[in-house]
Amino acid sequence: MSGRTGGGLFSRPVTPVGTWLKIASTEPAEIMAFAGFDFVVVDLEHSPLDLVTAYRLINTAAALGVTPLVRVPDKTPSTIQKILDAGAMGILVPHVDTVEEAAAVGRACRFPPHGGRGAGGTSRAGAWGLRPNPEYLAIGNDEVLCIPQLESVEAIKAAPEMLALDTVDAVFVGAADLSMSTGSTPASPDVLDLIASAITAAHDAGKKCGLAFGGVPEKAARAVRDGCDFVLLSNDTTMLAEAARGLVRAFRDAARTQED
Repeated sequence: MSGRTGGGLFSRPVTPVGTWLKIASTEPAEIMAFAGFDFVVVDLEHSPLDLVTAYRLINTAAALGVTPLVRVPDKTPSTIQKILDAGAMGILVPHVDTVEEAAAVGRACRFPPHGGRGAGGTSRAGAWGLRPNPEYLAIGNDEVLCIPQLESVEAIKAAPEMLALDTVDAVFVGAADLSMSTGSTPASPDVLDLIASAITAAHDAGKKCGLAFGGVPEKAARAVRDGCDFVLLSNDTTMLAEAARGLVRAFRDAARTQED
């Protein structure tokens, strides 16, 4: 087991719950902190956010005691390095299908001799050069989480080998893409079996497996009872959209009732 906790995220007494951030503003990060989320994932894959905005969201979350993770848009070491030097305590990497890809991503997260990440101690991660270099390097190697996303049958099959890598700390199963790869749905028995096998592989390796559940906390709670170790609920844009639509519908219904 790697033993990394993402700044303590994986050492909390309760199951960590997070959400995705997609809005190019720091206010949603503040709101999620005040709402009680343990972590946020700045989503650079399925949103128009850029690196500068991601940096500001990372900083806001961290300042409020929320663990900042980032879903990177690709597997390139240059992207991963910029995100980690911006202060992210971990990355989620989409569509990691093979152990070779997982190993490459893991190397990009770690400083030598464990990987190939370049030193950038004058960045935010190094407290602008004020953090002693040994401490900066230790945080990068001992705290930052590397979390491949398993989104295909091939990835699920490779999960035991991926999780055997010391540079990989957990996996996240993307049920929507996984179900599309099988031509079924996230709730279909074959997909549920694949998810269960990923959870088993993670636990056999002494590591974690996470899932996302949209705005259905009851499903997330059932998954935790079945072994899921961390969960993501909804995202800032959908929360706003659903609240706005619900408010308008409630007003229309109330207005019609008064008219009657």
